[in-house]
Amino acid sequence: MLRIPRAQVDEMIAHARADHPDEACGVAVGPEGSDRPTRLIPMINADRSPTFFRFDPLEQLKLAKELDAADEEIVVVYHSHTATEAYPSRTDISYAAEPQAHYVLVSTAESGSGDGPVSVRSYRILDGDVTEEDIEYLES
Repeated sequence: MLRIPRAQVDEMIAHARADHPDEACGVAVGPEGSDRPTRLIPMINADRSPTFFRFDPLEQLKLAKELDAADEEIVVVYHSHTATEAYPSRTDISYAAEPQAHYVLVSTAESGSGDGPVSVRSYRILDGDVTEEDIEYLES
């Protein structure tokens, strides 16, 4: 189960709406081994694509150094789907490289960049196997 502050999920949704029609992407990080996302880091989709995301390599390198220095790790990898449901694509599954991470998808297919319904779902992806998990929204 993913336990995450509601404010972080609200930020993911806002990021997805702001970047629509391109996919938005980012991470939530926390202390190593805690499985607790303590801060959200929106990233740049280097591909600027409505069907694919890729972290900007320089931004990703900077993040890796920052996390190493702070004894933090990626707890959540998130991105949006702009025209499909919030379920990992074959490409998403093949690029899932963080075995400890929760993979959160935000679908803006129904509402686009405006107000309206979005779907938020979380998965574990390990060795190509996808398992959906519940999300517990924390109010603090």
